Amino acid sequence: MKRKIAIIAGGDSSEHEVSLRSAAGLKTWISEAGYDVTIVILKAQDWHTEDGCSIDKNDFSFTRAGVKHTFDFAYITIHGTPGENGILQGYLDMIGLPYSCCGVLAAALTFNKYACNHYLSYFGFHIANSIMLRAGQKWPNAQKIADTLGLPCFIKSNIGGSSFGCTKVKTVEDVYPAIERAFQEGNEVICEAFMQGTEVTCGVYKTTNKAVAFPITEVVTHNEFFDYNAKYKGEVDEITPARIPDAVRDKIQAETLRLYDIIGAQGIIRVDWIITGEKLNLLEVNTTPGMTPTSFIPQQVRAAGLDIKEVLTDIIENKFSN
Repeated sequence: MKRKIAIIAGGDSSEHEVSLRSAAGLKTWISEAGYDVTIVILKAQDWHTEDGCSIDKNDFSFTRAGVKHTFDFAYITIHGTPGENGILQGYLDMIGLPYSCCGVLAAALTFNKYACNHYLSYFGFHIANSIMLRAGQKWPNAQKIADTLGLPCFIKSNIGGSSFGCTKVKTVEDVYPAIERAFQEGNEVICEAFMQGTEVTCGVYKTTNKAVAFPITEVVTHNEFFDYNAKYKGEVDEITPARIPDAVRDKIQAETLRLYDIIGAQGIIRVDWIITGEKLNLLEVNTTPGMTPTSFIPQQVRAAGLDIKEVLTDIIENKFSN
């Protein structure tokens, strides 16, 4: 009998539509892998299947034509709250439904970019100098921010994704408008020093029996930085495998796998890095990376000569082998 898989998508952030595109890609691959797949869309308190059946939050079931349907497994592909910050994971833990990604603590930690990067810095990962701002607090003087971080610098939401609310700031006069824009995505904002270098990203996953590091992608944007248009409208060159020395490739893959264990990740994660000279710098950890056909992870899976259906089967079946 086929396992019944819920792909949980949507969410309450600006990435809602991006999440739906990831869900569509996942549905194709997981269905082709032999599972019975249903997309479930979350938006605030409105939880429903893609054909409009309401989800019973007591057990994450739905009823269609008088027949109750339950799930064996949930694949979370919400980019943002509540699927990327541990809230949904806690709910699924409480009802006993296995899911694809990391648990509550790792999700909550990695969702908070500032906390995550500073935590990982204690394990030897290099990070950019940064300043945290919270809603309701007095902002530092714009000149002080510029003097502390240098210009240009980046100002972005601490919890946002897909570069929503992110600005590359070049002048002191642009500091406060950029902060205001970033606060539209959440109540915490990071001001972060700019690092000039080669941006790369590496996907990995582990099961009980193996650890897999995918080929690395080099990100060469035609814009000021890797913004929304670069990510989703093709204004970027994504080169897989990256044009870097083998030794650097090996280090990035090893550090990504080391980070995976430190945060207690599960399923597929993607870690973004920037190479500055001889130094490898951590940019961001993504525990529910995009899964559209053109997203980084499917690109890297193809470059590795792997079948995305087999990779997703690994992720799902690993939960039932423990």
